[in-house]
Amino acid sequence: MAVPEAKSAMNRFKEEVASELGVSLKEGYNGDLTSRQAGSIGGEMVKKMIMKQEQQMSSGQ
Repeated sequence: MAVPEAKSAMNRFKEEVASELGVSLKEGYNGDLTSRQAGSIGGEMVKKMIMKQEQQMSSGQ
């Protein structure tokens, strides 16, 4: 990460998305996740980030 403070925010975001999807994450390494689970988490994170950016752009911020 380019901004060290962003790492903890991204981890919280990842945990929030995983929780919404019903995927339990543990502290540290989560190598036991299936590719489908990991992809679902990452895909949903990207979807939410794009939606947030579109909202900011449409409101002129």
